[in-house]
Amino acid sequence: MPEFRHIRVDVPEKGILLITIDRPEALNAIHDAAHRELERVFDRYTADLELRVAIITGAGERSFCVGSDLKAKSQKSYRADENPRSGFAGITSRFDLCKPVIAAVNGYAFGGGLEIVLACDLVVAVSDAMFCFPEPLVGQAALSGGIQRLVRHIPYKRAMQMLLTCERVGAQAAYDLGFINQVVDRPALIGSALAMARSIIRGAPLAIECTKAVAMRAFSDSVERSIVDHHQAALTMLLSSDAHEGPLAFTEKRAPCWTGS
Repeated sequence: MPEFRHIRVDVPEKGILLITIDRPEALNAIHDAAHRELERVFDRYTADLELRVAIITGAGERSFCVGSDLKAKSQKSYRADENPRSGFAGITSRFDLCKPVIAAVNGYAFGGGLEIVLACDLVVAVSDAMFCFPEPLVGQAALSGGIQRLVRHIPYKRAMQMLLTCERVGAQAAYDLGFINQVVDRPALIGSALAMARSIIRGAPLAIECTKAVAMRAFSDSVERSIVDHHQAALTMLLSSDAHEGPLAFTEKRAPCWTGS
């Protein structure tokens, strides 16, 4: 992996990419340079066949990410072309990413930070994590997918309460609402995310990617449209050597050996 200034990138185990937003002095707020680095690392994750699951977290113990760096933002005029093509933090508009992404939320997930969380497939959070869309308080709105995803993830009235009143929601409440998967003690955060990643990696790569691709389509399409349109993703999976290896390994009572092809 190339060197970065505002994020840390590691491969703690085979097939698992760990991305850490590394601006703790700014509560891991994201400015233009951090945007560009995150976009590059997610490009790499998308293209690298050896990487199966990504985990994203924040440096330090206070904050996962508090969204855009408002100090940096206040020093320049808005340009229509300034947003990364793949959305906030290189992920919120990456609709062609069929590999799983896990958010390991270590503190505040505010504004764009919560948009990152909602763009991930699975979420583990520490018990004192906090989630909020404070954008209206600074003349903004959660326009990097936050509004659209929140009203799909939780009941509409509760979503609107968060969006309009800038309500802060704790980890247990977020779990009860259904937009995070696990609440853990702080020392267990990364270990729990890694355990989740290992569980995913047990499945065949193309089967996992097909599952996510179809789920993403089903999220916005009707059941009928989604079933009709999943043909290409399913065909790629069904024609793969892994589709033969799975039943063969089951019959031979051994662990499958996935090739991703």
